[in-house]
Order: sequence, then C-alpha cells, then structure tokens
Amino acid sequence: MPWTVAYSKKAEKQYNKLPSAIQDKLDFLAAEIEQLGPVRGNWKNYGKLSERKHHCHLKSGKPTYVAVWEETDNSINLVEVTYAGTHEKAPY
Repeated sequence: MPWTVAYSKKAEKQYNKLPSAIQDKLDFLAAEIEQLGPVRGNWKNYGKLSERKHHCHLKSGKPTYVAVWEETDNSINLVEVTYAGTHEKAPY
C-alpha cells in the first residue's frame, strides 16, 4: 500500500526557502517514502529518532541540510515532513 506524504505548514515554508538542488533531493525523498515507506536506510545518515520519527541528511558539508519526518497515521499510511532545513536548527 502506498504512503501519503504531507508537509506541515512550517516545513512548507522551510521548503520554499531551500536552494533548488535541495528541494529536488527532498522531492526525491518524498517520492521514495510514498513508494517504499518511511524507513529509508539507503539515505545518508538516516536514523530513527523514535519509533515513528525519522531523519536523514539531504546534503552533507556546510551547511548540512536535513529532513525530519514522522509517521502520523498507520491506518492510512500518512507521513508528515516536519522539518526541512539546516542541521544546526534541526529539532532533534
């Protein structure tokens, strides 16, 4: 069953401020989550922050960009991206 990826209002605003290359990587990550689910061990520095919360690096170096997403409803397979931005301000 495919997953649905949604962005929180905060993450939408952050997405719009990202460089276009990072937006493209986040779009690719969202497409992978929709097809394969929220556990994305093939992404750099992927890690589970809790049972339902995940993160990975979109770009390493300075600045490092990360994405944080959370499984919000297993019955309809909804994943919400809660943060997209630099590593320094990541909520973990």
